[in-house]
Amino acid sequence: QVQLVESGGGLVQAGGSLRLSCAASGRPFRNYVMGWFRQAPGKEREFVGSITRTGSTTYYADSVKGRFTISRDNAKNTVFLQMNGLKPDDTAVYYCAAAGGSLAALIEREYDYWGQGTQVTVSS
Repeated sequence: QVQLVESGGGLVQAGGSLRLSCAASGRPFRNYVMGWFRQAPGKEREFVGSITRTGSTTYYADSVKGRFTISRDNAKNTVFLQMNGLKPDDTAVYYCAAAGGSLAALIEREYDYWGQGTQVTVSS
């Protein structure tokens, strides 16, 4: 089992920045591809981005590419989502997730463990 706890969400004005963190515990963090997803009200959960086990490669949804950056600190069992240039459309609950069996983990069903989510609200 892997337990994931997100933090760092909040209310920010359009154009602002937030940094989300996801702390992992349980099985060795370095064994998992880590991903970020989000779910806006009335919409399905969608992929935001992922980072490989060593942190050498990241993948992003087109909607956040160039604005969001994923990083990880394997020594601290933590993955981060730096969000810049936030837009009202970025308003959602953001979830981190861990995938044990994939190399990139670009889709939801590849993920084995999920956090409870943290709310991000961007005002116009």
